[in-house]
Amino acid sequence: MTEIPAATANAPEGDRATVETPAQRRWRIVRNVLLAILAVLFAIWLVLYITKGRFLKPAFERVVGSLTHRTVGVRGDFQLFFDPFQIKFLAEGLTISNPSWASKPNLFETKKVDTRIAPLSLLFGKRRLYFLDLADGAVDLEWSPDHSTNSWTFSQTKGGKPLAFPTIDRATLAGTTVRYRDTRMRLLADLTFATIKSTDAKIGDKVDFTGNGVVRDTPFTLSGALLSPDQTVARGANTLTMTAHAAHNVIDVAGTLPSLAEIEKVPLDVTARGRNMAELLHIIGVTIPQSRTYVLKAQLVKTGTTYAFTHLRGRFGASDLAGRFTVENIAPRIHIAATLASKKVDIIDLAPFIGYNPDLIAAKGVQAAAAATGAAPARLLPDASLDIAALHAFDADLKWTVGTVRSKNVPVSNIDLTLALKDSVLKLSPLTFSMARGNVASDIILDTRRRPTQASYDIRLASTPMGRLLAGFGVAEAGTTGTIKGRIQLVGSGDSLHDSLANANGRIAFVMPAGSFWTRNVQLSELDIGTFVQKMFQDKLKEPVRINCGLVAFTVRKGAAAADPILIDTSKNVIAATGGFSFGTEALDLAFRADGKKFSLLSAQSPVGLNGHFAKPRISVISPDLIGRAGTGLGLALLATPPAALLAFIDVGDAKAAACAPILAAKPAAAQRTTKGKPRDDVGNGTPEQGAGKRKKFLGIF
Repeated sequence: MTEIPAATANAPEGDRATVETPAQRRWRIVRNVLLAILAVLFAIWLVLYITKGRFLKPAFERVVGSLTHRTVGVRGDFQLFFDPFQIKFLAEGLTISNPSWASKPNLFETKKVDTRIAPLSLLFGKRRLYFLDLADGAVDLEWSPDHSTNSWTFSQTKGGKPLAFPTIDRATLAGTTVRYRDTRMRLLADLTFATIKSTDAKIGDKVDFTGNGVVRDTPFTLSGALLSPDQTVARGANTLTMTAHAAHNVIDVAGTLPSLAEIEKVPLDVTARGRNMAELLHIIGVTIPQSRTYVLKAQLVKTGTTYAFTHLRGRFGASDLAGRFTVENIAPRIHIAATLASKKVDIIDLAPFIGYNPDLIAAKGVQAAAAATGAAPARLLPDASLDIAALHAFDADLKWTVGTVRSKNVPVSNIDLTLALKDSVLKLSPLTFSMARGNVASDIILDTRRRPTQASYDIRLASTPMGRLLAGFGVAEAGTTGTIKGRIQLVGSGDSLHDSLANANGRIAFVMPAGSFWTRNVQLSELDIGTFVQKMFQDKLKEPVRINCGLVAFTVRKGAAAADPILIDTSKNVIAATGGFSFGTEALDLAFRADGKKFSLLSAQSPVGLNGHFAKPRISVISPDLIGRAGTGLGLALLATPPAALLAFIDVGDAKAAACAPILAAKPAAAQRTTKGKPRDDVGNGTPEQGAGKRKKFLGIF
């Protein structure tokens, strides 16, 4: 049995019930403390409610400024209190300064801001505003020059954070402007928003905005809207539509944003159209060849500094294009990566890759397009210079495949292009395609670090049927079984195709293995009029003539190509040539002679000249040799009898047959031999000999 303390036992009966236990005492203390806290809080609330918290203005400016590391000021009325449980905040003339490196003094300024804030959202989760009334708000968003931080990141540590907006249930925003500046992208945009009204966490119609700006020295204008009927401003989807105009291009953007200002990893549908794709990409500092009118559609997803355009499809000129395109905006230069494919490409749309304007080619021809680049009259090679500064500003990796090229003369298909631009060195390697059932493989390197640009060309033609190759130039394919293969290796310097070839050194060689040609082709080349007429009356023009072997080769020095050698051996004659051509002046000066292996009557046995220029080549059939032979014939006719004049045109058929081994090995003239092993002295030897024109200087160069 528990004993009752003596003091308690002696106390009156009524007093025993009022004695506290230790637990009761502790509870009473806690209760009194809580009541005191509540009383203090109520007193604070009451004071704030009565005074509207206006006396907190200096403390607000000081505390918020300390937390944000910015200067915060309120020029007009200030209120901060619980109303009754929501935090009411009102400030007139509120300003929050920018960092010292920014171009504008204030990150944010407004004529008036009046809002209701959910108290617990300040401690937990995303900030939430029950109501926001903002008048003439101006926001200035900038990245630092080194792109290490931005103006809306209130932290002393480096690294810019994404721009985050609070959840807003009901709002009225009037006269809002936003300025965005990114020095690395060289982008400056100023946007003006129409009045935004939101009721019950919903926008009734849309939010319109207009703006203008400059990106990489290119001005632009834009207009658009956030279409959000019955969608929440911050917690629901917002449909964005926007149209921008820049450098003769129109760009449409549409998509659904998860929040009012969130575009990170959000798929956006983009359509671009204009007169020239080069103008579009020049906006971001990327140089590509010109194009004709284009329309492209793609899906854009931004992830950090990477802009990925996927599901790309559209047209440029008369050609189609599909694939993906990625722009990575990383210091110190932009990187472009693209994987593209075309089913059919018009050959005119490929003209810009060597410097021609495709619209001019389509309208006026190659010569007019070359003249537009600064080329002299009667020239075809363009003088369009590379944009060296642009090629120093970005890197690129491109893979482009083309099924078929529309061309009247040369059938081209299966183009496979790999392009790499790294540290100002442009490589087209490999560049392969099929041409007339033959394959061409190329490696082209342009080193723009050297001034002027150092250009290296290595183009290889696999065995190709000549009948099909030349069909577009009037040579029928039937009856021609000859093939041709060759290689072009040149190294030059210059910022345009013409300049790089005009001083190039190297070798050009095309080999013709055994095959057959139409008889008329060979007879005309040697001006064997008697045999040609005989074949014509006998209807044997398509009788094949056997080509044993052939070589058309040139040694190129300082842009001048000299025959080294030109030698074709057929079953009936031997064709040789001297002279050459110039990449600099584009002049031609070649003399072809064909000597028969068999007796022929009425054979002229005189050179056929190929002269003029690339743009206007001329064939000179009436040569001094032919005139001389005609004079001899006339003299014989006068001194003897008219039939004696025929003696001047008789070919006794003493042509020296060529050894095919050095021809098929593409050896220079010095290595060429007759079938009896003797050196040949009737072919070009790679030196600046006079051609058909008998000029004192070979092609005006040497």
